[in-house]
Amino acid sequence: MGGTTRRGDQLSPQFPPNRSRRRCPGKFSLPKSRGVGGARTGYCRHRAARRHSHPRLTTTVPTGDRTDRRFTPPNPDDRVIFIPQGALFLVPFPALPDGTGTYLIEKHTIQTAPSIQVLELTRQAKERGNATGEALVVGNPAMPEIALQWDATPQRLSPLPGAEGEAVEIARILETEPLLGDRATETAIVERMSRAQTIHLATHGLLDELVLHLETQGRSPARLEALNFPGALALTPSATDDGLLTTAEIAQLDLHAELVVLSACDTGRGELTGDGVVGLARSFGAAGASSIVVSLWQVPDAPTALLMTEFYRNLQENPDRARALRQAMLTIKQTHPHPADWAAFTLIGETD
Repeated sequence: MGGTTRRGDQLSPQFPPNRSRRRCPGKFSLPKSRGVGGARTGYCRHRAARRHSHPRLTTTVPTGDRTDRRFTPPNPDDRVIFIPQGALFLVPFPALPDGTGTYLIEKHTIQTAPSIQVLELTRQAKERGNATGEALVVGNPAMPEIALQWDATPQRLSPLPGAEGEAVEIARILETEPLLGDRATETAIVERMSRAQTIHLATHGLLDELVLHLETQGRSPARLEALNFPGALALTPSATDDGLLTTAEIAQLDLHAELVVLSACDTGRGELTGDGVVGLARSFGAAGASSIVVSLWQVPDAPTALLMTEFYRNLQENPDRARALRQAMLTIKQTHPHPADWAAFTLIGETD
């Protein structure tokens, strides 16, 4: 139990005195996890502290009750599309309970979007997509080294065995070969992304840690300024890259993917603005992805692997991604009943 691995951070980045954190808005009140933590405690994809670190999952009952009665359709076959504002982008809508303790995901299929305009953009991206049908599946890269404290020596991010098993099983379902370990370089992955119809990335997600690392390592101000907002996925470094696929780099890609799944910690978080969260999900949408699955906190490694595998199994039977994700959540909830294990992921954009 105590050895559960997560895909997120457990240590708060330690900034030097008086250093601005304007690019690091990561301390929202929802929990984090496949993210980055200290080498002594392991990495999040951590079960032990989850019930203490997920207050919003237990304090939303009154809101959930009102929302259920006033705003949700009576027909359980009708889907619910949330277009949140502000901090509501960080609410795990599938885990909203009603007065009887029934979760919203048990009643309806759920989808989210930053705005009606974004829904239209993702629809257009799907219509003009010309991907080859190739699936790109990545799991447990040979992790880069990250400095987690100011002036500290960079340390290699923890491996994610659950993410590797997840990638192997999903690749089998999609009839492709996964990129694992040393083969999962940033260069190789970026080169294949433009051709892929499905992109699945199971690794560590970084938020505040990214800016802290770049500043600690003396990266150029231009590189920091180019980020605009924090966020990166940890991949295998090579002679030509640092193994950190940042939001700025993602936004410059030309993607035709119908589905991008970011099976890592905090991939749905970032800079909170009036029209949504600016981060990894927004970057993939700007690059041309029509549907993105992201997480709202640090996700536990093993249950996440089960959830994702079930999601892709469901897609083979029903191409509706929102319904496939809902059914996967309901399945995992049977063996892992706490919402921390199954409610972190949300679908943004097109559903089929």
